Amino acid sequence: QVRLAESGGGSVQAGGSLRLSCVASGSYGGYCVGWFRQAPGKEREGVAGYYTAGGSRYYADSVKGRFTISRDGDTMTLQMNNLKPEDTGIYYCSAGPSCITESLVASWGQGTQVTVSS
Repeated sequence: QVRLAESGGGSVQAGGSLRLSCVASGSYGGYCVGWFRQAPGKEREGVAGYYTAGGSRYYADSVKGRFTISRDGDTMTLQMNNLKPEDTGIYYCSAGPSCITESLVASWGQGTQVTVSS
């Protein structure tokens, strides 16, 4: 079983930056570890992921060029720059065969709030 412990998040004005961290434990080799976010009234969507098997990265079109995911051992970090109000939501660390399809996620973190004000 994979356990995910998240930290980071908070409130920032548009154009600002925030960093999220997720420490993974257990057997997650071969999984994609990343983040989904859920905005108020919207479905959860995958925003970034790190494929541990080969080191490739996934980014949703809406965050390309602004978000960067990296790995240091068991810790994944999502650096979020030039934040926009539409980035507001609860961010969930995830681990599973996919960082895009919610139904394929095997484990979830507890979620952390990100609020971007205009």
